[in-house]
Amino acid sequence: MNLYKDVKHTVSIVLPSYNRAYIINRAIQSVLKQTFTDWELIIIDDGSTDKTYDLCKNYTLKFSNIKYFKQSNKGLPLSLNKGISTASGKYITFLGSDDEYLPEHLKLRIDFLKQHPEIELLHGGVKIIGNKYVKDKNDFSKKIHLNDCVIGGTFFGGKEVFQKLNGFRNIDYSEDSDFYNRAMLAGIKIEKVNFKTYIYYRNTADSICNSI
Repeated sequence: MNLYKDVKHTVSIVLPSYNRAYIINRAIQSVLKQTFTDWELIIIDDGSTDKTYDLCKNYTLKFSNIKYFKQSNKGLPLSLNKGISTASGKYITFLGSDDEYLPEHLKLRIDFLKQHPEIELLHGGVKIIGNKYVKDKNDFSKKIHLNDCVIGGTFFGGKEVFQKLNGFRNIDYSEDSDFYNRAMLAGIKIEKVNFKTYIYYRNTADSICNSI
């Protein structure tokens, strides 16, 4: 049963989380500070055993456009897909539970797509905090710079793009680059933006990039 009213918003933000009660507040607060205000925030709790529910409940009671769903632990890709299936927005984007947006993040992307209606999917625009290197998905013994990677939290596109590609594949690592490659093969028109309004924290010990 859907506990939320069927109110459509311009942007749906999918925020997956697992045992991040200690830090998720930063991400949520960054959404509340957005200068573009026609958004919904969809928090997908992937089976947390900490106080994530209590923290998120306080937000959902106060803000009708913040929604919380809890599921058994299924992993990041399926959590993202749950958010996509729940989204009401014309556009869908993402936010890591240990990351944050700068206040102009949504507005700059909405404005860009209005000015370039031929573009279907945006990515990029990242400020990296911490280690700028991650393991190469093709060879874990090697590391590559994040400037050479696709960062899924920065994906911003029409809901139909994510529906067309059936969301993210359920793989252990680099589901974002896999999605990007499939989007290219499908002929999706993609653009990388340079306004660095997505703050990507690489100093969270339990992040997938650090623990894989």
